[in-house]
Amino acid sequence: MHYVYIIYSPSKDSFYIGETMDIDNRIEEHNSNLHIHSFTRKANDWEIYYLLECTSKIQAQKIEKHIKRMRNRKYYENIKKYPNISLKLLEKYK
Repeated sequence: MHYVYIIYSPSKDSFYIGETMDIDNRIEEHNSNLHIHSFTRKANDWEIYYLLECTSKIQAQKIEKHIKRMRNRKYYENIKKYPNISLKLLEKYK
């Protein structure tokens, strides 16, 4: 399984969107500043805000790209608040 995730840093009041096969390991990587030039390097308190299970890596990448294009905090809040948005994304990017 692959996942699309939105993580949130309370110290920076910032969101980051990504996709992974291993969510626990990926969060650890974000919080340990493993990737030198990563956007998430600016904080070490990233926590899972939203997680969507996808059927394939390709589906996860397409949904990740869709969410990143939105670039809107309200959209991130709504995707978490209204499960129907997730279902529509999964259907659209089968």
